[in-house]
Amino acid sequence: MFRQRIIVTLLLIPPGIACIFLGGWWYFGLLQFFFLTAAWEYSGLMRKGGFRPALPLIVGGVFLLTLAQSAPSFWPALQSEAALIGGGAIALLLVAATTWHLIDFERGASTSAADWAITVAGIVYLGWMGGYFIPLRALPAGLSWTMTILPAIWFSDSGAYTVGSRWGKHRMSPRLSPKKTWEGFAGGIVWGIFFGALFGAFGSVRAGPGAGVGFRSGAVIGLVVSLVGVLGDLGISMLKRQMGVKDSSNLLGAHGGLLDRVDSWIVAVPAAYFVIMLFFR
Repeated sequence: MFRQRIIVTLLLIPPGIACIFLGGWWYFGLLQFFFLTAAWEYSGLMRKGGFRPALPLIVGGVFLLTLAQSAPSFWPALQSEAALIGGGAIALLLVAATTWHLIDFERGASTSAADWAITVAGIVYLGWMGGYFIPLRALPAGLSWTMTILPAIWFSDSGAYTVGSRWGKHRMSPRLSPKKTWEGFAGGIVWGIFFGALFGAFGSVRAGPGAGVGFRSGAVIGLVVSLVGVLGDLGISMLKRQMGVKDSSNLLGAHGGLLDRVDSWIVAVPAAYFVIMLFFR
């Protein structure tokens, strides 16, 4: 299993890093691959629990919301209309979801109210939160910020796993994630701060003075993503536990599915984006 994890990681990292550096539509395409697949897995996960979410609306809605969030970054002339575009996309999808599940109820569905909530939650959680990746990359020092935040998340996850596997004794959340420990949580924070500071220092060289990226801001970002990333991880674990499955899919073998890979990113990237906008812009 460990060998399989290493192979999958090595296969994903080079094209992923290349798309991050290229930015633009390459980066957008990479994100769509991750989040649309995660949306498909989310729908399948809910179906295993006996629900009937609207798969086309969830996948299509995630695409529409991420595009709506990204539109001002690709077309600066739309910047003044950003709120209208985002709000309009959400309103349209809410109406579509309501219509879908009203019809489904008339056709005999017995859980339409819960199905509607699951559809809306999937669209908003994956689509709206995932939509912050492009605005982050489009910041003046967006490449440096992105290459500070994402490695901090990845190394925080690795630190939590490494420390928890070696020294973990006190379980953090026995029902949601029995293998998570407070020792691993602390290790993840330390690794997140360290690597956030390290990549922030590297990013400051690329971005130049006055960009806000640096050792101290990287450490703060590392702390933030380490703390809130756990919430994203546990949130998806909650869904999987209720549905009685271990992984969102077996797409990546021992790594599970893409929803399992992006669970901490979903919360951590928007949180980091707002920290940057409030304190380091």
